[in-house]
Amino acid sequence: MENLGFPNTNDRAVINILKALGFLDETGVPTKRYHEYLDQTQSALVLARSIREAYRDLFTINKQAQSMSAVDVKNKMRTLSEGQFTDRVLTQMSGTFTTLVKLADFSLDTGDGAAPERKEAEVEDDQESINAPPPRDVPRIEGLVYSINLQLPESRDQAVYDALFKSLKAHLLS
Repeated sequence: MENLGFPNTNDRAVINILKALGFLDETGVPTKRYHEYLDQTQSALVLARSIREAYRDLFTINKQAQSMSAVDVKNKMRTLSEGQFTDRVLTQMSGTFTTLVKLADFSLDTGDGAAPERKEAEVEDDQESINAPPPRDVPRIEGLVYSINLQLPESRDQAVYDALFKSLKAHLLS
């Protein structure tokens, strides 16, 4: 974790959370679920399903547990744990749950693990992009794939975006 920029020993607790969510297996290797989460069009839904599974007992008590307040979550966790945890630990546990819930999209998650219904147009668009030939001017290296994720600044000035993409084109295709 230190090599990834997380020097504090408290940061290591995130590994247990990732394991509980099914993003890492018991040996710490990323799972299929983790790779599904990387698809930003599906990440919020994958996280919702993971939360529902990791906090199964909480969702058994309240099918809409994602809508509960932190105080309600803490009280339900106190009941579920039968007094095993201190108030401080319960506060942290409920805080983790409510923070994760904010990042997830439960609107499409039915709770039964079934994939959400997709509009026919979305399916057709996906099929077209899969069948589309790769651009001719993009250099290809067999067996090597690069994924570049950009976080663009918020700006109403189109020139900012034009400059960014012009620079990317110049550096990536040169």
